[in-house]
Amino acid sequence: MPEPLPAGAVGAPGPLPADVTALPPPGASDRPALLRAVATAPAGALLVVELHVPGAEAVPPALRDDLLAEAVHRARAVVGRSDLLAATGAAGFAVLTPTGPVLAYALGERLLAALTQPYRTGGTVLRVQASVGLAEITGAGPEDVLRQADLARRRAVQLGRDRVEWYDAFLEEQLVRRLDLERELPGAVARGELDLVYQPVLGLVDRLPVGTEALLRWRSPVLGTVLPAELLPVAEDLDVVGELEWWALDRACRQLAEWSAHGRQLWMAVNVTTGELTIPDFVQRTGAILAAYGVPPDRLVVEVAEPRIGADLSTVVARLAGLRSLGVRTALDDFRAEHASLAHLRRLPIDLLKVNGRLVDSATETQDALIDVVVSVGDRLGVEVVAEDLESPAQVEGARRAGCRYGQGFALARPATAERVEAYFEEFPSTPR
Repeated sequence: MPEPLPAGAVGAPGPLPADVTALPPPGASDRPALLRAVATAPAGALLVVELHVPGAEAVPPALRDDLLAEAVHRARAVVGRSDLLAATGAAGFAVLTPTGPVLAYALGERLLAALTQPYRTGGTVLRVQASVGLAEITGAGPEDVLRQADLARRRAVQLGRDRVEWYDAFLEEQLVRRLDLERELPGAVARGELDLVYQPVLGLVDRLPVGTEALLRWRSPVLGTVLPAELLPVAEDLDVVGELEWWALDRACRQLAEWSAHGRQLWMAVNVTTGELTIPDFVQRTGAILAAYGVPPDRLVVEVAEPRIGADLSTVVARLAGLRSLGVRTALDDFRAEHASLAHLRRLPIDLLKVNGRLVDSATETQDALIDVVVSVGDRLGVEVVAEDLESPAQVEGARRAGCRYGQGFALARPATAERVEAYFEEFPSTPR
């Protein structure tokens, strides 16, 4: 992961516009002077800029100083004569501008454009990322304004860098929530706070259950129930996503073994990120879990989200092929049905293709044509289509009419605990056993 550059910068060449301060030497900070300037500013905005360079720890200190000096030189060429440029003692600098928030945002975009151009220094070309946080000066104390701009900067970092984020109260709530998640998540597995719920998958013709999808939940005693959409990005940043996913795979296979012991021939789908799927021993570890619980491999379905495949396509193809060689079935989740996505289908060794219920809404002729194309391609490749996120009877009927064999969603069955899903199965005595 790219590391932030050290604080401060050496003096850059060229004249300094009037009323713009020079940055002190590396490691120093203009924070006291900056706070005094914010306190006396009648209006305007504060921008906090953080710079990041890949492998910063391997870059010699002298080279980093030269790079940051060049960054400051570029910033000076962008800021106006009435703007204040100051070191923050963090990983970059701040700009205090008397302009309103819209013009300040535009200034932040210009800084991004200038700071992220390649740096040629010491015979080396380096690419730098930048994150900019912006806060308005609206009568709050200077410490509060600086804190708000820094919170916005942190949000820019979390969202992938190379962006400007504008502080607002909702942003602060999100950041506080994120910090709470980062604090509480480590050790959640050891503390027994993880849980799985299961959502049945039904045949759309006979409406009989054919399988379930295991869905991860974090039952935090401090934060309440946390869903995967919020949980997984934090887990990835903390590098604990593997621990969570292997726990989920083990627990899902154990539950599948219990249901199989009762004679039910259902599949169990488990979601896996591409990061875990592409580790070298993923297939062997999966096989070991199946063997430990005596689960027939064809009862397990490993799902990977299509938008996450990206540059790992060749490795994902190899891992999915390895799983199929074990007898495990594979699924492509969150299929976008774009031209490139359809092209991927010819390479991916999958058994199930999951499409969103919005494609079968029958709201437009374009959607109708698109789902027809997806089902047709699936038929040619021997891939079964599952319509997921079905939230209304109309979507269920649209999926059936379009030729989707299976369906999943609130309109058919809601996610529930293993005990409740077991009771749900008992309502279908004709389900394959």
